[in-house]
Amino acid sequence: MNLLPTLSEIESAAQVVYREFQATPQYRWALLSERLGTDCWVKHENHTPVGAFKIRGGLTYFEELAKNQALPSAVISATRGNHGQSVGWAARSYGVPCRIVVPRGNSVEKNAAMRALGLELQEYGDDFQESREYAIALAKETGAHMVPSFHPALLRGVATAWWEYFKAVPQLDVVYVPIGQGSGACSAIAAKLALGHQAKIVGVVSAHATTYADSLAAGRVVEAPVTTQLADGMACRIADQVSLDILAQHLDHVVKVSDDEVAQAMRHIYIDTHNVAEGAGAASFAAAMQERSSLKGLVVGTTLCGGNVDAAVFAKVLQG
Repeated sequence: MNLLPTLSEIESAAQVVYREFQATPQYRWALLSERLGTDCWVKHENHTPVGAFKIRGGLTYFEELAKNQALPSAVISATRGNHGQSVGWAARSYGVPCRIVVPRGNSVEKNAAMRALGLELQEYGDDFQESREYAIALAKETGAHMVPSFHPALLRGVATAWWEYFKAVPQLDVVYVPIGQGSGACSAIAAKLALGHQAKIVGVVSAHATTYADSLAAGRVVEAPVTTQLADGMACRIADQVSLDILAQHLDHVVKVSDDEVAQAMRHIYIDTHNVAEGAGAASFAAAMQERSSLKGLVVGTTLCGGNVDAAVFAKVLQG
């Protein structure tokens, strides 16, 4: 089975997404381009109704359940925030009760945003993996449907962002894509292949959560500790094998960015565009900056994939 959506599947998914919101913008920012030393475009997924790209996948996942007359009586999932908002938004749209499990000490404002969607929020575990394992066990125990973080129906929705981007900026030479559980990067690959686009796709991981970089290097899943304090959207301890198989075939290479580099990118994006980026949302620009000496003369695509950072954290980052 081909897990990556085709062009017609992405186009159909776009119609599902556009019932809730319109295509997000992509801009070539002059100051960011000046800073990077070459043309720099930003895809603004911080401008969706939940402030992140994940909502696209939740909508197409639930649309598939509804189409197959398989809407469950309840759903459960685990998250650090944006996936939970996506599932919560879609569950509310389809009238399905939803419970989301987050690790202890999760983002206060992401938790509040999820609760505002009417879902039940539960704290469990010290990291995403512990929350995820608990949510899976809870789903078995209660009969609720477990919404995964990586699934073909999620990819169809998320790929619409990259389909918009590649169509709008056909001259892109290289794009930098953050990797959490891989839906964003695999969707970028899907849209590139579907449109026959030539851009190289570079994966970006936190230097403090390296399971995907380590696993790609080893050719198998390698668990890695998570110590990032800033890039919670990339804070995964164990790579997804299916995602890994896709990334191994299609990524040009992987860049590791430190929390310090991410913080610097958050400041740069705010100063140059006055957009707020969360840690994972600034990671692709951080990676481009790390590699800027090799990017001269290229058209570079970055993604502000989420803007959901707690005010106190962002204030601290801006203060440097």
